[in-house]
Amino acid sequence: MRAREPGWELYRSMLAVLVEGSLSGAARALALTQPTIGRHIAALEEELGVTLFTRSPHGLVPTEAANELRPLAETMAASARALLRIASGRGEELRGSVRLTASEVIGAEVAPPILAGLREAYPQIVIELALSNRNDDLLRRDADIAVRMVRPTQGALIARRIGEVWLGLHAHRRYLERHGTPASIADLVAGHSVIGFDQESAPVRALRQRGISLSREMFALRCDSDLAQLAAIRAGFGVGVCQVGLGLRDPDLVHLMPSAFALPLESFVVMHEDLRGSRRCRVVFDAMVAGLSRYVATAAAGREQR
Repeated sequence: MRAREPGWELYRSMLAVLVEGSLSGAARALALTQPTIGRHIAALEEELGVTLFTRSPHGLVPTEAANELRPLAETMAASARALLRIASGRGEELRGSVRLTASEVIGAEVAPPILAGLREAYPQIVIELALSNRNDDLLRRDADIAVRMVRPTQGALIARRIGEVWLGLHAHRRYLERHGTPASIADLVAGHSVIGFDQESAPVRALRQRGISLSREMFALRCDSDLAQLAAIRAGFGVGVCQVGLGLRDPDLVHLMPSAFALPLESFVVMHEDLRGSRRCRVVFDAMVAGLSRYVATAAAGREQR
């Protein structure tokens, strides 16, 4: 039996090498020296009795053992970050960090005004905003609070349903003045520059279930970043999918064929139930619920008027 278990700093260095692909990259990421990272890897290999990396002309290549350890090391890293966030808020509960994750568009376009108001009311709360279209694992504490566009399925979560965020086809008036306004989906596909995905996603599969079949060959611009697609629509590149609520904010964006193309996404604000007693997390949770509810209600009212 080993005299002691390997320290977290060894696993942290291993994870950094896995992410960065080299000792030098890991050293920069962790603000350590390259020899220190090398010593950590060697010490961890000795403690565990396995080889974690092999050298190649392209850098360090992880072994099967390293790849098996990676998800466990990621869980340890998430737990370490959660410990820091919790410790930062002890004493005065409305002080410290709260990690919020949201999709690219919600995080960049919808959340900032909500967070600005929150900052004015609670200046001692620090927000860590992570933009990702994947669902971070709240049970693993990758984040404290999440805005999700799918119904949560994990237990041990507090979830508040906000409503439906509707997606629709939009184009800039400048593009429509040059190329005309499509009257149907067939017209759109045959004669217009369409902005769409590069790799299939859950919303694309949801559209297919509704009888709207899309393929990447249809698109003049293929990109999996929702923010880049939105920027292309605003620039007048062509027709793309945009949240109806965002389209209503911009008088130069035109909502096209709402009866032919409409996709609702259920939206939720979610928090781990263990954070129920954290006042700062509850404040952020409630602010996101209130702000997103206003956004959804405003968009719904705008859709009805049109």
